Amino acid sequence: MRKFILVIALVFSMVAQCFGEKIIERDLNRPIHTYSIVARDPDSGQLGVAVQSHWFSVGPLVPWVEAGVGAVATQSFVEASYGPLGLDLMRAGKSAPQALKALVEIDPKREVRQVAMIDSQGRVAAHTGKSCIIEAGHFIGDQFSVQANLMLKNTVWKAMAEAYQSTKGDLIERLMAALEAAENEGGDIRGRQSAAIIVVSGKPSGQVWRDRIIDLRVEDHPNPIIELKRLVKVHRAYEHMNRGDEYLAQENVEAALKEYSTAEQLTPDNVEMVFWHAVTLASLDRIEECLPLFKKVFQTDYNWAVLLPRLPKSGLLPDKSELVKKILSVASKKK
Repeated sequence: MRKFILVIALVFSMVAQCFGEKIIERDLNRPIHTYSIVARDPDSGQLGVAVQSHWFSVGPLVPWVEAGVGAVATQSFVEASYGPLGLDLMRAGKSAPQALKALVEIDPKREVRQVAMIDSQGRVAAHTGKSCIIEAGHFIGDQFSVQANLMLKNTVWKAMAEAYQSTKGDLIERLMAALEAAENEGGDIRGRQSAAIIVVSGKPSGQVWRDRIIDLRVEDHPNPIIELKRLVKVHRAYEHMNRGDEYLAQENVEAALKEYSTAEQLTPDNVEMVFWHAVTLASLDRIEECLPLFKKVFQTDYNWAVLLPRLPKSGLLPDKSELVKKILSVASKKK
């Protein structure tokens, strides 16, 4: 109890500074009205937040996530300190409902805030102030919460919940499904502009960069959800490339090549993936397999043919002049 009192005292001091009149005035000029979801995957323990708003660069302010701790979405007339302070309280052992209650109670502008929190055990809480611009509301489900304000219709958050619950796949897929459902239901009455998604591992590794499974933002785009979905696909392709590299380091060549092929199928226009796949095949002396791939790359951009002879010096291709010459035979000279 003493530890909790000390934490609350510290939080109160920090929030008191953040909620000074000048800060409050400034915040009320930052109407990040939006829809979002916070969730925990019960199977993997992963925690995530996804959000979309008709406001520039929503990613740095609304979503806050920490592996093994919890996730926060703070929106409406946003007070960003709900994010770090909420995580501080959950890291200190408080549940998401306890953390949110403590912060809402000392916020003099609580009625214009909309905040949701979930902790590492899946306990959820949400607050929609009575002065949030309608249509505004939230829905708390099993280890997730969806919330929205300034929506075209009051059915947006219900549609988000249904999509999240019915979608198969990992947490990323389900979070994206919730965003798409909100947009299909009418979304923000003002339109759309930016979006973000963050998912972290269930248990901290001690290395923050390893805990981040995905962290993508669309700062300004006419269709941010579509663009975010594209970026998620590219992200998954690079995950396959990385796994391919890991298999190659373990000398599991066939598994590596399978991962590279999967990556290329996800992003067929990404010639760099094709290039390194071809380099791997060439290094294994599988010349007939690699030449069509090199040809595709060189036809797209001749600079890859300029790069190729530089690879042997770095140990990325066997130092065999005949090999390099044969590969370059499929390159058309730049006009």
